[in-house]
Amino acid sequence: MSRIQWRLKEFPKKLLNCLRFRYQYAAQCLRSLTYNHHMNQSYASDVCLEPIFWFVDNFTHLLGPFFVVAVVCLTAAVVIICYWIGLPYWWNKSQNMTYFLLVIGNWLLMNVSYNFYKAAATSPGYPPEKELIVEAVSICKKCIAPKPPRTHHCSVCNRCVLKMDHHCPWLNNCVGYGNHRYFFLYMLYTTLGVLFIIGFGFELGYNVLIVGDGEGWDEVEPLHGHPVRFNLSGHIIPVTEMNDYEDDGLAPAKHDLPIPQDYSNNPGKHRAIIFMALINVATLFALGALTSWHSSLITRGQTSIEAHINKSETKRLAALGKTYQNPYDFGSRRNWRLFLGLVRKRTWGRHVLFPSGHKPEGNGLTWLTVRDFSAIDDGEDEWP
Repeated sequence: MSRIQWRLKEFPKKLLNCLRFRYQYAAQCLRSLTYNHHMNQSYASDVCLEPIFWFVDNFTHLLGPFFVVAVVCLTAAVVIICYWIGLPYWWNKSQNMTYFLLVIGNWLLMNVSYNFYKAAATSPGYPPEKELIVEAVSICKKCIAPKPPRTHHCSVCNRCVLKMDHHCPWLNNCVGYGNHRYFFLYMLYTTLGVLFIIGFGFELGYNVLIVGDGEGWDEVEPLHGHPVRFNLSGHIIPVTEMNDYEDDGLAPAKHDLPIPQDYSNNPGKHRAIIFMALINVATLFALGALTSWHSSLITRGQTSIEAHINKSETKRLAALGKTYQNPYDFGSRRNWRLFLGLVRKRTWGRHVLFPSGHKPEGNGLTWLTVRDFSAIDDGEDEWP
């Protein structure tokens, strides 16, 4: 083999090695420009998400009023359609049942409207300004002010919030110490209301969207054959006359079958039913999941922010062979009573099943912990 042939044979291999080297060199140069001894995956993720954080911090408060108007309009649209289509449907079907549905439906609407208004209009609670806060446990790096326990800084409101859970754009307000109960009850009653509409509107939606309008009880194909009857011995005897059973003194059978309402000639009602199906199913999945998650947080005596903090602290102490205990977890029953304010002779029937404006216990600056549990009398209604 000549030298020229050998070089031609080795050229692709050398070219591939050269390209590989250049790629590795360029990648190393790029890494050197972004090298940081403290760099890790979490830090890189935060850097990539920084534009999103900037947008949320600077524009959420501007979009908040539009979200509130959207919630009000959607709720009003659902209620109007229920009265426009659902009420006549059930009135023709059963008047007594209609009265029952009106009572339950308006009870749910009353709770949804009241708790949404209170959650949006009630202040979540803020630390006192220009005052000495003896309960403070740290200093807020953004406010440069004392920060009491369970208090966190909201970048949208640009101030610290007592027992902050999160900033809700649908309320245009933070969810915290002062309005956390209203926020949760709004989600709970909205979820129940959606289930109520889906449950009692399923038949109407099924007839319109699946069975189809105008079909009613019409037979697709005519029946063929001859009517028969069985005698006592089990033999089949042809029936020669359609009213042959009148010989026994029985009147001809009458079947009063419900006739589905026809919405094929009313495109507005047809679109309204489609709208109801989509909006209620979507709300059920989204708000139902959020309600379930917040229920689990309340059961464990923590907010959504504290859930992340407690999770990180649990992992850190587990690596050291220790066990982390949430200082605000008094057990599921006590946690729910404290959250709903069911102390000082308050009851479920009056202060949960119906709108109630009672304020949360305490001042939002100091909190009982499990260390104080030994001083609590289990049979005392005034707890905590």
